[in-house]
Amino acid sequence: MSTILRQAYILAAKDTKIFFKDRFAVAFSFLFPFLFVIGFSLALSGQGPDDEVLEFTLAVEDAGGGVSEETRARGVQAIQGLAAENGGGSIITVMEYADALAAVEDGELPGFVAFPANFTQNMVEGKPSTLRVIVTGETPDREAALLGFARSLAVGFSDMQITLHAIANLSGQTPSDLSESVLGATGAQNETSSESDAGGIAFVIEKVGDIEPFNASNFTLPGYLTMFVFFAAALSAEAIARERQSHTLERLMSNGVRREAIVTGKFFGTAFRGLLQILVMWIVGILAFGIDLGASPVAVVLISGLMVLSSAAFGVLLASLVREVRAASMAGVLVSLVLAPLGGCWWPLFITPQWMQSLAKITPHGWANDGFNKLLLFGAEFADVTQTMFVLAAFGVAFLAVAVWRFRLSAM
Repeated sequence: MSTILRQAYILAAKDTKIFFKDRFAVAFSFLFPFLFVIGFSLALSGQGPDDEVLEFTLAVEDAGGGVSEETRARGVQAIQGLAAENGGGSIITVMEYADALAAVEDGELPGFVAFPANFTQNMVEGKPSTLRVIVTGETPDREAALLGFARSLAVGFSDMQITLHAIANLSGQTPSDLSESVLGATGAQNETSSESDAGGIAFVIEKVGDIEPFNASNFTLPGYLTMFVFFAAALSAEAIARERQSHTLERLMSNGVRREAIVTGKFFGTAFRGLLQILVMWIVGILAFGIDLGASPVAVVLISGLMVLSSAAFGVLLASLVREVRAASMAGVLVSLVLAPLGGCWWPLFITPQWMQSLAKITPHGWANDGFNKLLLFGAEFADVTQTMFVLAAFGVAFLAVAVWRFRLSAM
């Protein structure tokens, strides 16, 4: 075993020296990937979540059914105050019902939440009430936010109704008496943005921080890193095929080099170049592109290393399946260009259809990119990607086993 490892080390060192003498190969492996990362990062820099303040419109229906204008006006003030407390910093606009409906019909407003004129009166008296969400159907994202806001309002108002009646029962007062202070304090708080001394229940909303700007490099760099590591490993099959065709491998055997040492040496050489690739790309990515390695940088490093070992085994496997130099070159390019988009190197897998996400799992590219996306984009922990590490290791072992079994020293 020591002889095999020593011979493999010598062969790997020889291949590495030859690689660094080839300027085009070095540029392709270390510089060319950054052209893709820079280009696509710039193209996608304006995409992603912004710290946008949501705007919601409320409308109170016209007075009717025995509801006076005074009661309706007080209800509008109370609804505005209560909505502001449940809005989490959103902009709340109160409009007349007819004006809001006309704005929706004219396409000037995506939708609004409509309150009945006797809403606050029903809440105080413990009667059921209904909120209506009126939308255009043309802006699904805005309408989903409006519907969620209406649901949060319904829950907040229901909780306040229950609290109001519970306090009334304990204090011996009527809900109407308590509503004077609770709803009045809410309206005053909304207008002056100051605390009230009126003994009502207050809701304090604290904003922890802004959403960080979206960094497109967090998924473009790992994707193209995976692509070019596998691309370079696949193209190494051409060098192995050339040595086989020139009978270099046979001469090594005649000089006492073991067959296992040749396969292992090719694997070590390709893996070493891959490790240099990921080292350079991650360092430049962190320093120049502001890459965030997420909650578990150790997991990112391990997935990168296992991906490199899997790619090196894949390169030796490809060399064991082809004979001629031209066939090895064409196979390396073809396989790399097919597996890269299939495995999510060109776009994030989580934006693709479910069938494509499932298909990506038959490739090591798909597992590597899925792990990188979880760690760099969604804040996953080490334990969340252990399956990814196991599968990448399994790919490497399977590729290397088949390569050892199928590897030929002669072109005949």
